[in-house]
Amino acid sequence: MIKKILIIEDEKNLARFVSLELQHEGYEVQIESNGRKGLDLALEKDFDLVLLDLMLPEMDGFEITRRLQAEKNTYIMMMTARDSVLDIVAGLDRGADDYIVKPFAIEELLARVRAIFRRQNMESNKKAHAAQGSYRDLTMNPQNRSVLRGDDEISLTKREYDLLNILMINMNRVMTREELLANVWKYEEAAETNVVDVYIRYLRGKIDVPGKESYIQTVRGMGYMIREK
Repeated sequence: MIKKILIIEDEKNLARFVSLELQHEGYEVQIESNGRKGLDLALEKDFDLVLLDLMLPEMDGFEITRRLQAEKNTYIMMMTARDSVLDIVAGLDRGADDYIVKPFAIEELLARVRAIFRRQNMESNKKAHAAQGSYRDLTMNPQNRSVLRGDDEISLTKREYDLLNILMINMNRVMTREELLANVWKYEEAAETNVVDVYIRYLRGKIDVPGKESYIQTVRGMGYMIREK
């Protein structure tokens, strides 16, 4: 499904430039230069992301963010020349998901947009699989964080459960070590550690059946995945 992006920006040349670059990437884009009208449009229609300037006619970006997040769960990236820590903190505290300072390289903005959509997709996958939580003869119950293989309960540590869970809800998608570190260990930056590989080995030792194919596949040079048969 094509992602829909709303740009609320009163610098028309910048808005048009960003819009063209986003459209080239395959996104559907709309532009609004007035703060109040931008909020009305964001409330009226469903956008996957709002790119939002702070200094706007009639209503600033802080107020738009506050009102929009009170009504809808919309992802917001602020774009502004105001780069003080207080401004950044204020925007994030009001509900913005990311913040980019002008002037910015378009490549950085596009990368941040892709990162937001990856996070969106991961959250959607979590919701979609939360009720089922099963693969082959493994069943995960998110209510009590239990794991069954057939009728036999498998005892997992919290970290092992979280690791298996993130692989299950992203079934058929390779999860890199960096993504697993971020989601399970909450590492904010890439780190030189083999903790993922160590825990994959622990996990396989508990859930795998000797002589049968492992539930977790190694994708060389990339990471790990659970592949649906």
